[in-house]
Amino acid sequence: MTEQTAAKKDLPACPVETTLTLIGDKWKVLILRDLLPGTKRFGELKKSIGSVSQKVLTAQLRAMEASGLVNRTVYAEVPPRVEYSLTELGQSLKPVLDALQIWGENYKETLDL
Repeated sequence: MTEQTAAKKDLPACPVETTLTLIGDKWKVLILRDLLPGTKRFGELKKSIGSVSQKVLTAQLRAMEASGLVNRTVYAEVPPRVEYSLTELGQSLKPVLDALQIWGENYKETLDL
């Protein structure tokens, strides 16, 4: 049994629950949002997200890398340079994030009535 097969059997049967398992955390959605335009270094990502701690951001990025949503590229330089980008699978979440954005905008408009 491959590692990918083992991970697949551990996912919930419900597709919505599977999606929420992968991106349901507040920080993961913000990481996706900030990586959609392109590659970012760790410091740029931390700055663009805001109040996330370095420890939490590192843990979230590692989890997203393990689930195949994020690529981590380390350059052999001194000091080492690390860049993060979305995989093709991560990029495929763009319509989901677009729908969340539209819903959020519509919700805010209903509060203005």
